[in-house]
Amino acid sequence: MPKAEAVMIGAGPAGLTAALYLARYRRDVQVLHDGRSRALRIPTSHNAPGFPDGVDGPTLIDRMMSHAMAYGARIEEAEVVRLERNDEGFQLTSVDGDVWNARVVILASGILLKEVDLDHDVHEQAIKDGVLRYCPVCDGYEHTDARIGVIGCDSNGAAEALFLRQYSADITLMPLNHPELTPEQEVEMRRAGIAVLRGELESLEPHADRMEVRLGGQADAAAFDVIYPALGCRPRSELAAQVGLDLEAEGCVPDRALSDSGVPGFFAAGDVIQGLDQISVAMGHGALAATRAHNWLREQDRHALQARED
Repeated sequence: MPKAEAVMIGAGPAGLTAALYLARYRRDVQVLHDGRSRALRIPTSHNAPGFPDGVDGPTLIDRMMSHAMAYGARIEEAEVVRLERNDEGFQLTSVDGDVWNARVVILASGILLKEVDLDHDVHEQAIKDGVLRYCPVCDGYEHTDARIGVIGCDSNGAAEALFLRQYSADITLMPLNHPELTPEQEVEMRRAGIAVLRGELESLEPHADRMEVRLGGQADAAAFDVIYPALGCRPRSELAAQVGLDLEAEGCVPDRALSDSGVPGFFAAGDVIQGLDQISVAMGHGALAATRAHNWLREQDRHALQARED
């Protein structure tokens, strides 16, 4: 049964930064991931510090993996589906039945986006073509003065439409068949010059240079340079719940898990913690969680040494 001092679950910017730091603290480090990091789907990021010309997600992750492995971190593709406390710390079990033991665990499993209904290949090509985007903070600047459509309602859609308004005067919010906007939101949209187009979503038709949206009750398709679905996301926090951590109402891991989750030896970092889902934030989380984990291990070793001496 493989053992490690520290196991990172997830190989995105948070998990790989944590692995790098712990490896440089001369810890025995194992990274387990299922190959589903959201960062791998980034065509080009222009707000990753140090890359003024932008960097695509696969290149960034490949470089981060190489960096961590250069200091001894081991990286293995495996989907961890069970996390349990044991006498050695934690036991991790993969979907294939493989088992690892670890003294500390850093959960950096990220989130799953609620996506629009398109065939997978069509969906991914629309992202590559730049006509489908999910992160206004990441990509809004690149759509300055573009025709932007926002799909979604309630606080998500209205908030994203207002955020994107700073980049373009041509913003359309499509609430679809969700509950209507509140009177306050209607006023906000009108004051901001944001059009509201109602109707149940019938189809999305991606093209290389635009996205066409067909809504029920509308005679013609609406064409946009890009659409931003604001449909929410689901934190991949099941493993945290398995070790007894109380999750936030939205399913996120509490931010205290960066340093003291309340579960000895368990830490978390990145998008699985509620906050700004950005590469730079995930890297900072990874560095902080790794340092807290390293110090926790030192403290445990000190107590063990004192016990033996006594």
